[in-house]
Amino acid sequence: MTSETPFEGALPVDPASRPAASWVKVLSQYREPNAARSLFEIAVSLIPFLAIWAVAWWLLSVSYIAAFVLACVNGLFLVRIFCIQHDCGHGAFFSNRRVSDWTGRALGVLTLTPYDVWRRSHSIHHAGAGNLEKRGMGDVVTLTVAEYRARNWLGRLRYRAYRHPLVLFVLGPAYLFYLENRLPFGLMGDGWRIWVSSIGTNVGVAVSIGLIVYFGGLMPLLLVFVPTTLIAASLGVWLFYVQHQFEETHWDQPEDWALHEAALHGSSHYVMPRVLQWFTANIGIHHVHHLYSRIPFYRLTEVLRDHAELAQAQRLSIGESLACARLHLWDEKQRRLLSFRQMRAAYGTI
Repeated sequence: MTSETPFEGALPVDPASRPAASWVKVLSQYREPNAARSLFEIAVSLIPFLAIWAVAWWLLSVSYIAAFVLACVNGLFLVRIFCIQHDCGHGAFFSNRRVSDWTGRALGVLTLTPYDVWRRSHSIHHAGAGNLEKRGMGDVVTLTVAEYRARNWLGRLRYRAYRHPLVLFVLGPAYLFYLENRLPFGLMGDGWRIWVSSIGTNVGVAVSIGLIVYFGGLMPLLLVFVPTTLIAASLGVWLFYVQHQFEETHWDQPEDWALHEAALHGSSHYVMPRVLQWFTANIGIHHVHHLYSRIPFYRLTEVLRDHAELAQAQRLSIGESLACARLHLWDEKQRRLLSFRQMRAAYGTI
């Protein structure tokens, strides 16, 4: 336990009363990964994932429904694999950057996500999270109230369609992981490494699909591969959404924006049951992750154990998170996300 730990019985300090940047030195104590632990986390994620894949494939000869259900459950393991790939992208999973990168590239074939492309777009997200002038790359499109009201009827309709839960959490993830990830949109001019990552992952995915169809026909593809990847994609997008799209999140114009303040106050602490916390690799401790992204996911719980003020900050329960799906617009005056109905109540119809 570090010297920053509150004494027993003390009330947690409000993190808002402390400059967010001051946490950087404190959190740096947790950045070193443990190679044995990292290998263990890969093993307990990959081995069950592949085993369930095999059992679901075998079940196709017994029951299509049973195979489909098991494939959906396996989506949870694929979410965990993506979270490991995410840590590799931050250089947090192994001390050796090359080992982290090649682990991430290999896992990217399973997650349908070109590693170097995603790492670049995700770094842009981290560098500009909460900055109103840096929206659009690696985040959920969010308009301010003023921007929405300035659009014509067609522009408002398109934004409403985009923010609809069916689009955001079902159609959107399918498009993102099956189609958009096949080309490095937005990064096409960022060098050969981006293209090699994109094309290399596509080749790996194509070979995998080809082998599935060659040895099993269409049913393993439609009833095992698709449900597993689509469930994982939808869960992943939902997790990313609630990590930044909650009522009292943090957005500022560039002149008022501060990186660490936005990281702490613009990222939620998504509190889940332990089993879901395990499957999501502690990604719900997102405010700490944004403050110091080099901390391996398996050490994030140490941070909360040692620093009660961070454990209490930005807490968002599963029940509370469901209401976040109804929030659509950032109100710069009230400094909170509003639903379309709240916007109309506050500012009238357009």
